[in-house]
Amino acid sequence: MTDIQELSEKVKQQSVFCTGLLREVEDTVIGQKAMMESILIGILADGHVLLEGLPGLAKTTAVKAFADAVSLNFKRIQFTPDLLPADLLGTTIYNAKESCFETRKGPLFTNLVLADEINRAPSKVQSALLEAMQERTITIGDETFHLEEPFLVLATQNPIEQEGTYPLPEAQVDRFLLKVKVNYPGKTDEMRILESVSGLGLKKPKAVATKEDILKARQLVKSVYVDERIREYIVNLVLATRDPASIKRNDLVSFIEVGASPRASIGLAQASKAHAFIQGRAYVTPEDVKAVAMEVMRHRLILSYEAEAEEVSAETIVQKILDSVDVP
Repeated sequence: MTDIQELSEKVKQQSVFCTGLLREVEDTVIGQKAMMESILIGILADGHVLLEGLPGLAKTTAVKAFADAVSLNFKRIQFTPDLLPADLLGTTIYNAKESCFETRKGPLFTNLVLADEINRAPSKVQSALLEAMQERTITIGDETFHLEEPFLVLATQNPIEQEGTYPLPEAQVDRFLLKVKVNYPGKTDEMRILESVSGLGLKKPKAVATKEDILKARQLVKSVYVDERIREYIVNLVLATRDPASIKRNDLVSFIEVGASPRASIGLAQASKAHAFIQGRAYVTPEDVKAVAMEVMRHRLILSYEAEAEEVSAETIVQKILDSVDVP
């Protein structure tokens, strides 16, 4: 009991910077509060984030805003069909003066990577990115380099434009902790955007947190308490995607080709801890799990042809599972 009380005090003190950080970036990225919180969850849970939305919804602006507000090293990579793995990783170059080969590091050697329009690059580039995302290492020639912490890939993609794009490999999609769908801002927020742009322009965020703040917060997030009943609830949600009949949802059986992997269970626990931390709590509740479940699970389901024919989305299936699994 004493340990939980001590942890609660630490979380309350340490999580204060989250409120200031969100407030700072929300002054730049108006009307996208949910996206801002999801990116912060990804940063705290040490997980990559895939942002899907139409052009003009401030996806790129949001990533830049976080980089400025946290004083992280930031690189933007525009993914194109002619991109090569060396354009991301770097390469070895012969130095004639020294008569030796030297390594030139690519843009992935940073803290925050914006992979803009990630689905425009071919599979060989995605494979090169996969090692950095999963292992946090990059191999150039016969040398392997460890990436500096924190390292986070924030990728964007357009959901409606298919010409000149390549579907992301399922193995890579599974490496993203969260898939966030970015929606249009409301009327009031769009009025604020118009007022800001037509005036002095959008405000550039000030640095309100440091790299050390993020690393300390990550250590505390790992310590956030998850009760055994919450762990069972998480596992039950994931198992229901593989066997909907087990929760008496026979209507979903024909819609799911492949359910979520164990990486979904791990991701749900990590993201739930980060969500609880942002709320200033040292323990996870079922509401934390529900808050992140859609973004953790929607991209890990492979739907059947029947689901596509009947226009049943992954979001619909995840929501029905959330409604059907008993909450502790």
